[in-house]
Amino acid sequence: MPTNVSPEFRKAQTEFRRARDPEERLPLLKEMLRLIPKHKGTEHLQSDIKSKIKDLTDDLQGPKKGGGRSGPPTSFRPEGAAQIALVGPPNSGKSALHARLTGSHSTSQPYPFATQYPHPGMFPHEDAAFQLIDLPSISSQHPIPWIANTLQPAEGCLLVVDLSQPGTVERLMEVCELLKAKRIFLNARWPLEGEIPQSDDDDIFATRLPALLVANKSDLLTDPEGELEVLEELSGVDFPTLAVSATTGDGLENLGAWLFDHLGVVRIYTKVPGKPPDRSKPFTIRRGDTVLDVAAQVHRDVARDLRFARVWGAESFEGQQVGRDHTLVDGDVIELHI
Repeated sequence: MPTNVSPEFRKAQTEFRRARDPEERLPLLKEMLRLIPKHKGTEHLQSDIKSKIKDLTDDLQGPKKGGGRSGPPTSFRPEGAAQIALVGPPNSGKSALHARLTGSHSTSQPYPFATQYPHPGMFPHEDAAFQLIDLPSISSQHPIPWIANTLQPAEGCLLVVDLSQPGTVERLMEVCELLKAKRIFLNARWPLEGEIPQSDDDDIFATRLPALLVANKSDLLTDPEGELEVLEELSGVDFPTLAVSATTGDGLENLGAWLFDHLGVVRIYTKVPGKPPDRSKPFTIRRGDTVLDVAAQVHRDVARDLRFARVWGAESFEGQQVGRDHTLVDGDVIELHI
């Protein structure tokens, strides 16, 4: 990153890193291209920005008439509490896990590379849901040119392995190395444990994802926890781990709560004056977020015109009037006044 960029460029860069929705990222990329100093030292970065603008524009426009871009979409707008990607080596059971958690019809076959394109589905937990993206297997035998673009909107990933297969250590390490080659870095640290570490070269287009190592097919093992410890020791990874079985369902009851806790998901319910709260579908924010963050999800005009809110919850008295910057907690009910 050139050191002589303007504060305005760094502000757009920071907002781009935080944005998950492609429709938010595209104008920020265009703003970065407008603001970046135009000289030889930034030519590579200018080229990267232009390439990202083209990729995002193509994804947002969808397939072109007359045979331009074809095939299913390769990235998805985030929905639900968070977008979580399923990544892993061939035959680790990602699609079976996706089908079990979401009720989808992901292709699950006893041969590698059955999944050819990303497949979304919703994984319900309590009264919210995570968007799970089933991805093709990561392997040198089956390069995926669009994988970095697919993973950019994700807030985390499930790194799925099958400990009953021989060579799991090598497969796991190959997945991590192939992703690194695409500027995708998997981290053991999740949001509530501090900031995801940035690389030394300040690569603004690197994708840094917190990862949960999921040992699938635990029903085929006599000691799944012991096998996981051996895998971590031999591979040198330090991701948090969870042993599950997509076949029997063992361990899956812990997954939703684990993601809620480590992403800091907070559920907020809304109401209109004089009526009971709508508890059918909460808005989801992150721990430490405010009334204004919920208002922005309702509508940008509501966020712009918001005067105050009333809050009912464990840390507020009934109908307490609060400002835009009031921090909300899980289960709060709010009434927005514009």
